[in-house]
Amino acid sequence: MKPFLKWAGNKYQIINRIGEQLPPGKRLIEPFAGSGAVFLNTDYPSYLLCDNNQDLINLYRYLQKDGPRFIEYCKTYFVPENNNRERYYELRQEFNMTENRRKKAALFVYLNRHCYNGLCRYNSSGWFNTPFGRYRKPYFPEREMLFFWKKAQRAVFLCLDFRESMAMAEPGDVVYCDPPYVPLSCTANFTSYSSEGFGPDEQRDLAREAERLAARGIPVLLSNHDTEFTRTVYASAQIVSFGVQRSISCDGRNRGKAAEILALFKAAGAGLPQAGGCPEGESPAKAIS
Repeated sequence: MKPFLKWAGNKYQIINRIGEQLPPGKRLIEPFAGSGAVFLNTDYPSYLLCDNNQDLINLYRYLQKDGPRFIEYCKTYFVPENNNRERYYELRQEFNMTENRRKKAALFVYLNRHCYNGLCRYNSSGWFNTPFGRYRKPYFPEREMLFFWKKAQRAVFLCLDFRESMAMAEPGDVVYCDPPYVPLSCTANFTSYSSEGFGPDEQRDLAREAERLAARGIPVLLSNHDTEFTRTVYASAQIVSFGVQRSISCDGRNRGKAAEILALFKAAGAGLPQAGGCPEGESPAKAIS
């Protein structure tokens, strides 16, 4: 099932590759929940989904709790009179100013489907600032939201830094990390997913946390661009590299394939992954239907 949110770096298109590397376990922990593509397309008994984007976690909690009622509320924003530049910026301002957390959650869905490329971007003050996307008729993801709501009954959603969420891992858990990617060039840097950046120091810290958990027998799988930097900081991991089609670029001519890496940190002597907790004989993308 595809995520109901449009998302930069959405892992749905490579979910089979990820599932091949994910070991089985009692719980999957995701310190960078994002759109939840891996959560939606694996079959672990339980999930701990974390992110430092408070707006995202707020949305997931309301959807988890209120289900169909909340989905119907979100749908009220998907009307023709809200699909124009002036109204978009009015609602974006309302999203940034409101203290009503339920309204903020519903507006997050509206903004995601009406903004440029579904890009989740904030300024230095923590205000959502992605421009209007100018779509003829934005899609309302009712079916996808219902699926997420049902699956979310197995999950806990927390707004935490990756260090905090990884510190909660216990033997028997599996951790999958999809951090903001290392830029492929000096002009491709994108660290505005939250109001805080995610630079080289954070990338190194993440690799160190993965090594620490692996030493305790807790496997950690990381996604990133395949660069000299990631090859260096992931030196102790089992690495798989492949090409992936870019989904977001300001220049359509540059939407070619980029080399990505999956780095599995595991204890010395641990066996190979066994299909990521999916039912035997099924691919990860078909594990939940």
